[in-house]
Amino acid sequence: MNVIGKKIREVRKKKGLSQEELAESAKVNLRTIQRIENNDSEPRGKTLNLICEVLDINAEDILDYGKQEDKSYLIIFHLSVIVFLAIPVGNIILPLILWMNKKDKIIGLKEVGANLLNFQIVWSVLTFISITTFALFKIMHYGTYEILFYVFIGLYALNIILPILFAIKTNNGNTEKLYPNIIKLIK
Repeated sequence: MNVIGKKIREVRKKKGLSQEELAESAKVNLRTIQRIENNDSEPRGKTLNLICEVLDINAEDILDYGKQEDKSYLIIFHLSVIVFLAIPVGNIILPLILWMNKKDKIIGLKEVGANLLNFQIVWSVLTFISITTFALFKIMHYGTYEILFYVFIGLYALNIILPILFAIKTNNGNTEKLYPNIIKLIK
């Protein structure tokens, strides 16, 4: 059963594009888009790549070479970050283990995981810098250092609120990259 056309139609509608706009942007004939979305033909090679480029998706996700959709795993993946409250650097270790085990088996996990891990690495560094600087300034009785403690508390709160918020968004069907992409260390 051919579901590529259905997936392309869903992504196109999610992006707010008409068939004509997709055809024009991808430099593909409108009739070709209509045939693909009606599952009368299957896009191959250059046509598939052009459509995927306009829709900002990977051809692999459309073709799903053995991948499945698993929203509950993505929700657990987002919430796994909160383990940092009990295990230092657990916000990186547990999601990394979950990501490495299933990134090629679950649709969207590869991109979402890289996005989440990049954010967590940057968050961990900023949190470490803020609390270390606070401790040093307090020991040396240097100026107004209380602000650094509030930054630290704010970062902690942010890393509790964002995973919960993104788990809710994932449950509602939004499986895009949600975390701010500051530095791309993992691709």
